Amino acid sequence: MSEQSKKLMRRTNDFAHSCVKLGLNLPANNLGWHLQKQLIRASTSVAANYRAACLAQSKPSFIAKISISLEECDESCFWLEFIMDENLLKPEDVKPLKKEEEELRAIFITSRNTSRHRNSG
Repeated sequence: MSEQSKKLMRRTNDFAHSCVKLGLNLPANNLGWHLQKQLIRASTSVAANYRAACLAQSKPSFIAKISISLEECDESCFWLEFIMDENLLKPEDVKPLKKEEEELRAIFITSRNTSRHRNSG
């Protein structure tokens, strides 16, 4: 596994841990619990599917797993935006995760596009 892959694996793992910690700070009511579960599920899926992509045995498998990471990244973004829209947590607590999600999403898009077009010409 390349150093770049290891760094991104660590970064997706850190994103998941940070989202879990953020989720645990949501209000202890039905909405808070729902958002907590959804954010934790989506953000940990980003990391788990990136890890699976790193072990993919074929290009189609890699593209499928990186695409799932991308989709889960976007879903994490939705839940982070929802939390901010509902004013459930301080914006300064949510915005760094939103920024990290945007950066991870851009990396996944580039990686998927590169993989799709490599050796296809």
